[in-house]
Amino acid sequence: MLVYEFKAYGKSAQLSAIDDAIRTAKFIRNRCIRLWMDLKGTGKNDLQKYCAVLAANFPFADELNSMARQASAERAWSSISRFFENCKKGITGKKGFPQFQKDCRSVEYKTSGWKLADDRKNITFTDKKKIGRLKLKGTRSLVKKTLSTRTHVCRCGCVMDRDENAARIILSRGLGTVGHTGTFALDVSNAWGDEAATPSGATLIEQVMS
Repeated sequence: MLVYEFKAYGKSAQLSAIDDAIRTAKFIRNRCIRLWMDLKGTGKNDLQKYCAVLAANFPFADELNSMARQASAERAWSSISRFFENCKKGITGKKGFPQFQKDCRSVEYKTSGWKLADDRKNITFTDKKKIGRLKLKGTRSLVKKTLSTRTHVCRCGCVMDRDENAARIILSRGLGTVGHTGTFALDVSNAWGDEAATPSGATLIEQVMS
């Protein structure tokens, strides 16, 4: 499994814009959790639709790329579905009831809202958060896994089944002639250049740190 790791460098205004994007992602996730708590029967699709409602009512939410908003809703649903699974399994004690997030450190851009330069020396974000172009410095590393290890788990929050990743790699290569594919996650610690990470991403061969 090939992973690209980068540190991103930008001006203070750009780093502030990244912080704003991360706060917006936290806001959307927490509002989705609140909707699920308040409205019985709320499902995954309801949370996705709710992203558009939030964007229509809060200008700062509308500034964030639509797929980044949906990724935040997906994170909310992941915590909800994990709680349901723990209940079904009859796990004793705390079952991981969904909580509001206080310390959010990343925002995930999926297949739009960003463009990685061919030489991988910079990345440009195109949504209304005005992050702009960031310089990238990094390397690529091979993450060795045995066949018994079916899931890649990163401290940044990326969780990817290896079969799903393989399918995405095939799709990515097949669509390579029609534009970029993949996912880019911005992590606040790495945006400030503190340390490298394996950021959240659907296509691990295209992963870049934030």
